[in-house]
Amino acid sequence: MKILIIGSKGFIGSHCVDYFSSFAQVFECDVVTDYDNANYFLIDTVNADYKSCFDNHNYDLCINCSGAASVPDSVKQPLRDFNLNVLNVFKILDAIRQLNPSCKFINLSSAAVYGNPLSLPVVESQNLNPVSPYGYHKDMAENICREFHKLYDLNTCSVRVFSAYGPGLKKQLFWDLYKKSIDKDEVELFGTGNETRDFIYVTDLVHALKLIATGHSFNGESLNLGTGIETSIEDVVTTFYKELNYTGKIKFKGTNRIGDPINWVAQINKIADLGFQPQVSLSQGLHKYTEWLKE
Repeated sequence: MKILIIGSKGFIGSHCVDYFSSFAQVFECDVVTDYDNANYFLIDTVNADYKSCFDNHNYDLCINCSGAASVPDSVKQPLRDFNLNVLNVFKILDAIRQLNPSCKFINLSSAAVYGNPLSLPVVESQNLNPVSPYGYHKDMAENICREFHKLYDLNTCSVRVFSAYGPGLKKQLFWDLYKKSIDKDEVELFGTGNETRDFIYVTDLVHALKLIATGHSFNGESLNLGTGIETSIEDVVTTFYKELNYTGKIKFKGTNRIGDPINWVAQINKIADLGFQPQVSLSQGLHKYTEWLKE
């Protein structure tokens, strides 16, 4: 199997490279220079030309792990978020259409497309109601995947990733908790602590991508990727800080940031039908993550 991983230097992308390289020929694409890797394509962040990545290559699979991944940043810089999360997906698929039409394409989307769902667990067929530019743009990218499947018969699918975490993650909740706890007697957090998320460890996520690559029909549809387990922010913060041996006070402000949803948990029947079962519990995953932080 010959695979192109776009966004290979990011959190999920780097784990994909490590995992898929054990049994496939992996090519990488990102905005960071890597002189030592012959199978690597350097691209410009905004003015990317993906044709150079696909020209004279016959990939079996392309996994798009690239794009902006910050809800607050998407509120501050919506055009940048649009370019990275929507326009680049179109460019990638157009390059596949012209140069490698048999290539399967997995687009990493986000649970942010759901916004604040009316019922839980969230099913893929529910109406989407994004509450941030990031969520709207991920929805647009999913529609582009459907467009290229329906109009050009490309093999596409989108994976709605819930709250992914693990070694290498230097953004979002757990990284923020870690940074805030350094030399501080009290940590202040947005929200009430009653908000909930569905946390998935990165190795479970990457294994699920393999199951999709080998067992999914690639008909343009979207699949949830989480654990199906709902955890409150207060509980996960408490568990995380116990692992870090942080003994300071934790204060929830009671106010939410623009774009932050309230409750999320995935219904994972579609991915489970492909054989997916999460292997790493939240407590195990947080232990692994904090061990990495301490290195």
